[in-house]
Amino acid sequence: MMKDLATLARLDAMAQADLCARGEVSPAELFDACLARIDALNPLLRAVVSVRRERRRAAKSGSLSGVPFLVKDVAPWPGLRWSMGSRLFANNVAEQHTPYGTRLAESGLVCVGKTATSEFGLLGSTETMLEGVTHNPWDLARSATGSSGGSAAAVAAGLVPIAHANDGGGSIRIPASACGLFGFKPSRGRTVPASFVSSDFGDMTSDHCICRSVRDSALFLSITEDFSNDHRVGFVRDPIARNLRIATWTRTIMGAEPMPAVRVAYDASVALLRDLGHHVDPIAPPSFDGAALGEAFFIVAGGAIAGVVDMIDRMRGEPVQRDELEPCTWVLVEACHAQSPDPLPLARAVFAEAVRVYDDATRNHDVVLTPTMATEPWPLGHLSPILGREELIARTARTVGYTPIQNIAGCPAMSVPLHFPDGGLPIGTHFAARRQADALLLGLAYQLEEARPWKNHWPPYSIPQL
Repeated sequence: MMKDLATLARLDAMAQADLCARGEVSPAELFDACLARIDALNPLLRAVVSVRRERRRAAKSGSLSGVPFLVKDVAPWPGLRWSMGSRLFANNVAEQHTPYGTRLAESGLVCVGKTATSEFGLLGSTETMLEGVTHNPWDLARSATGSSGGSAAAVAAGLVPIAHANDGGGSIRIPASACGLFGFKPSRGRTVPASFVSSDFGDMTSDHCICRSVRDSALFLSITEDFSNDHRVGFVRDPIARNLRIATWTRTIMGAEPMPAVRVAYDASVALLRDLGHHVDPIAPPSFDGAALGEAFFIVAGGAIAGVVDMIDRMRGEPVQRDELEPCTWVLVEACHAQSPDPLPLARAVFAEAVRVYDDATRNHDVVLTPTMATEPWPLGHLSPILGREELIARTARTVGYTPIQNIAGCPAMSVPLHFPDGGLPIGTHFAARRQADALLLGLAYQLEEARPWKNHWPPYSIPQL
């Protein structure tokens, strides 16, 4: 049985769907095998926080019919607990789909459960006071990062071929890098709505997936794409056929340089791109006010959560209690309430200036290349939710120094798993393009996947390695 589990675990979502369509495996067999894989490894990894053991009939005509997948627990899925990683919502069960969830269900994907997230997806770690700690399958003492760490750990371990994730500052791309996977963040407005409410923080957040193959990501995007978008991309299937002008730098938003291991991986990526015929052009990094940008980011995030807390206070007629939210979440909420006048207009102005600086620096190039993270995946506890606000902001700024600007600007971006050092952890390379240029970025990803195939790199704590 374990050999069969490993055989299926090595297949991406499209390959599993193809087996189903040809009748070589049934949806029930895919579902049961997925549950067996979760039961085998999830007690160790703690990537999956809710499991649906009763199979629901999949849409027969969907392009991914019968394929098991997982949904990050910041998003609702009818009949499953929807905690958002918070004790405040520990008993909350979703009743209906968002438009995004409806598209996924219509594709034939079969939801087998929910994956771990930081509380409300706020922190770049996946360790909460509700669910505990999610471990990186490459090294159990290391974080799977976050906030989509549960989805990344589950895919890296071979529990599912694909998992929903979302990204408000790097939460798809950073866990993908840490776990040796492909992580793509679509342009703002590319997909149908994935939430019932709106906020400044929600507007910066893109929903998509974490997976092993570029084609799975491209198909997932075509399934969830907003058909009213004037720049539709559909299902991107082929590598890019032209050479690109690529701007590159290594300095983080806060002005720091990456760790030596990250620099080695970055240099190898530059060499690869030049070998492929692209023009890689080192430029002066955008001159951001890093401190102001970091402060504005946490104001926007805190404002979104403050709105949730105020809504719950009104709905149930009593205030949210101290033990219902994590310490760092309370600090963000209270900081937002304490500021007068409303701090959001100032945060928006800081964002607008950062976007202007970014656009000015990159307007003559097709693509931007940087590391995904400035450091290797950090030890568990490094971004613990019990740390103080200032320490969390400082540590986040050090580790998450490249990815937030694409959320602020609404650009597509991706982390590509190009580097698997012997005895070390995977290191992703980060690429971004101008707004709505999702197809160009996916075309580059296909080319890189052909040049440096990564599908056979499996962590020690994965189904194929058992």
